[in-house]
Amino acid sequence: MLALDTTPLPRRRRLPGFVAMAVLTTVVCAAGTLIAARRVVDDVPRVQGVSAVLSGTSDNVENFLLVGSDSRALGDPNTGETGEVTGNRSDTIMVLRVDKGDGSASLLSIPRDLWVDRAGHDSKGRINSSFNDGPAALVQTVQQGELGIPIHHYVEIDFSGFKALVDALGGVQVCFWYPTRDFNTGLDIPVGGCYILDGTQGLAYARSRHYEEFRDGEWHEDPTSDLGRSTRQRAFVNASLQTALAQVKANPFTTGELVGAIGSSIRIDDELDPIGAAASLRTAVGDGLLTYSLPVVPKTIDGNAVLLLGDGAESVLQYFRGRGPAPAPST
Repeated sequence: MLALDTTPLPRRRRLPGFVAMAVLTTVVCAAGTLIAARRVVDDVPRVQGVSAVLSGTSDNVENFLLVGSDSRALGDPNTGETGEVTGNRSDTIMVLRVDKGDGSASLLSIPRDLWVDRAGHDSKGRINSSFNDGPAALVQTVQQGELGIPIHHYVEIDFSGFKALVDALGGVQVCFWYPTRDFNTGLDIPVGGCYILDGTQGLAYARSRHYEEFRDGEWHEDPTSDLGRSTRQRAFVNASLQTALAQVKANPFTTGELVGAIGSSIRIDDELDPIGAAASLRTAVGDGLLTYSLPVVPKTIDGNAVLLLGDGAESVLQYFRGRGPAPAPST
């Protein structure tokens, strides 16, 4: 159900990434009912086999690999089909970097079509295909080869469970410049304006790859495809985080439902203590995250439309490896 909000449209800007939502909302909730959070944390599923391949402790950075697991049971966002499903795919991949010196946090988006050396294979492939070999294989792929980013913790977010989190927030405001639709995910915005999206519509918005706007009497599909989708996901996370912050500030003792929704949508490595992580991230989130995207160039390899690292990628990677200064954030 859509609820129209009359708030004026904000100016467009890029914002933190979608898959970080569960981690960031955990940070918000940690400021409220810690006992409720601990009870839920004890029930959070752990991903077996990942801890064995995580990097050793670093003196200056702590990196979290954040993975959005997109179940085909929700319908394929490319075709809208809901027939036979073969499990989950790694739909969104990010690295959250926490600086041990000043406590700041930065977020790096890794394109799902990035062409890399895959751990356990003699050939290259899209990075999201490593998830099919298991979370440990994806961790190793990020740590090795072209990226070479040390990973100290693993967090996997189930997009289906994400719906419950948005509903627990009472919906999230998203603003649209024009009538908007995506037949494959079910997104349907009849007129431009600001709306309160519930979990179902929020997920339809965040998963949209065939995003269309009605402008100048015609429907126009977003030509940026996955890169445009990533931008919209960032915007949705920011709106969700601000909604959670406002609720906890108004009443810190009503966060149990939020924490419960988070616990139902994530899996983590055996060594991660979410409450401890939340405590270390509270200051960073309050100060704002620096957000980065890898510079990439499109290329067709063996008939596959993929992305290769472009100019400027190495300085970003060195920063997330803990070996270089912070480059200018993405805009």
